[in-house]
Order: sequence, then C-alpha cells, then structure tokens
Amino acid sequence: MAPHPADTETAGAPGELELVRSFVNTYDHETGAEDLASPAALSSWLAEHRLGRRGASLGDADLVRAVELREALREALLTNNDEPLPPTTVKRLNAALQGVSLGVRVNDDCTIDLEPAGAGLDPALARIASIIREAMLSGEWSRLKVCPADDCLWAFYDRSRNRSRTWCRMEDCGNRAKVKAFRERQSR
Repeated sequence: MAPHPADTETAGAPGELELVRSFVNTYDHETGAEDLASPAALSSWLAEHRLGRRGASLGDADLVRAVELREALREALLTNNDEPLPPTTVKRLNAALQGVSLGVRVNDDCTIDLEPAGAGLDPALARIASIIREAMLSGEWSRLKVCPADDCLWAFYDRSRNRSRTWCRMEDCGNRAKVKAFRERQSR
C-alpha cells in the first residue's frame, strides 16, 4: 500500500507503538487498499513486522480474527479522539484476543518481561496487546488516535503539545470537515 499522506508529513508513533499504528492502517478506507487480503498476506505482513515467521501457515479463521482485532482497535482509537465507544467494541476486542497469553521471564537484572506465548496467530496478537498495555501505562496510548473523517479513519500519533490534534491532516480531512460544518450552518 502506498504511504498515506499523513504518514509523510509526520513521524509515526514512538517505539513499538508504531507497530500497532501500522497494524490498524493495514486497511485504507479512502482507497479501499487492503494489506491483509488473504491468510498468506497476513502471514507476510506479520513476518515483515517481526510478529511471526515467514511462511507461517495461517488460515481463513486467523485472517478473520486479525481483521476483527484491527477494526475493533480502530473503534477504540476513535475514543482517543473524543468519539463515543461503540457498545460492541470491548466484546469484539475480547473475542479477538481470546486465548492469547503472555509468559513471564525474569531478566539477569531481575526486571520482568512479558513475552508472547502460544502458536499460530496467538503470539502476534499477544505482542500487539502487550504493546498496547505498555502504551497505556506510559501515557502514550491516548496520543494514538484515528482520524474521525468517515472516508479516512487513518491511525496517527498526536505529537501536539496539548494532545489536541483531531485530523490526520488538517489540509485534507480537517478542511473538508470545516467546510461541511460551515455549509450546514449556512443552510439553517
């Protein structure tokens, strides 16, 4: 998929949170481009992003589950942009993550890491969930947002000082929204 204009104007999310942003952006609502069009495409995407091994055998059910997680995450990220949480989002997230697990590993310096466990798609989804949890604990999660424009819905990282960025690109989505609001006010 070609880079979205919002990706060329600002850097992605910091650290591993970029992986979550990239995962959500595997579908481009504006163009209809789908990076996860088949189980093989999902396997390749996971391998490219170090979430799985190249050539891993994934099936149709894995693809459905990964896409379900992606779209439920998109809904959840809209709440970071002050949009209401759809009533089914939490249920969808729990269903997509059902069965994933994280193992505990103590390091030489006695710090503890949580590592993805399981087989198939589970370790990849566990890693995504672990990254989200870490971002929530660090406060970075609230900066990962989805553009509220219905024809965009692109995930972006809000680097503004006061965390007030709404649109992936003010020049595109923001201007369209302002023009639409102006026309609605004028028609009253």
